[in-house]
Amino acid sequence: MAVSSGSTLCVGLARTSQHGLRAFGVMPAIVLSLCTSLLVALETPSKPFLDKNSFYLASAGFRVQVANDAAGQKALRALPPHRFVVHRNGGDARYLYAEPLHCVCIFIGTQAAYEAYRGMLSRGTDQPDVVSADYKTQASALLDETPAQLEDQVEPESLADYFRAFY
Repeated sequence: MAVSSGSTLCVGLARTSQHGLRAFGVMPAIVLSLCTSLLVALETPSKPFLDKNSFYLASAGFRVQVANDAAGQKALRALPPHRFVVHRNGGDARYLYAEPLHCVCIFIGTQAAYEAYRGMLSRGTDQPDVVSADYKTQASALLDETPAQLEDQVEPESLADYFRAFY
């Protein structure tokens, strides 16, 4: 039985398209998993997380600076929300954490307060507690991230001047 060149071409295309579909199926899965992890890191934290996180920050020794004037509002907007930023002032390091949703404030702490906070998050709670999955994910995102540097933020000099008053 003779095989025409048209049917050979169809068989070749079928093999290529099956291989192409398998290869194409892997790329979207990889891209989806990368995008999902990025979105988790960028999503706005849930209210239960913000409630507990504010408590942990205060318990670890962070001071609360309410952004209730123009300079405070400007500093709050200049810092990335729900991320730590390090400000080095001479030999001292201060950790800043902007909370624009829950308390409209900035938490200011020392290296010791930051380490105590990380210790609290990594230990978790001792008593039985109903903690949503998003809380665990958001706490892990904070533990895994490296604090940004104040010098990398918008208008670092005016921010440094503002925060020096609270050190």
